[in-house]
Amino acid sequence: MKSLILHTTTRLMMAVLVLFSIFLFFRGHDEPGGGFIGGLVGAGAFTLYAIAFGTEATRKILKVHPITLIAYGLLSLVISGIIPFFTGEPFLTGKWLMMEIGGSEIKLSSPLIFDIGVFLCVVGFIVAVIFALEEEELPANTNH
Repeated sequence: MKSLILHTTTRLMMAVLVLFSIFLFFRGHDEPGGGFIGGLVGAGAFTLYAIAFGTEATRKILKVHPITLIAYGLLSLVISGIIPFFTGEPFLTGKWLMMEIGGSEIKLSSPLIFDIGVFLCVVGFIVAVIFALEEEELPANTNH
């Protein structure tokens, strides 16, 4: 059963939820938010899309397998943790790097890399679970 209203609103809400998840991700460095809640909202966008259009259509727009997202997230978490080792500091100590790009100063930090890892892990895990649940076949009805 295809619902025109569900399909139309899903396309709109997908864009809104992804943008809101990015907003929450970047807001987390100064106020409440960050990788976890941004990842939850982002995964919610893909979950809504999977409900409306199915897992195959969602896989096409995601373009990356959810397990790959988890792997990159874990890699990002490890990298953010070992960066301080190169300066002789403890694991997960925050480090900041100031870079000038195009005349404006950009501040990069190891907590940002950690948040990216959390974001990717949360989105990857939730989408993987949703795909597994949607693709699981129900047992055939034995009552004839």
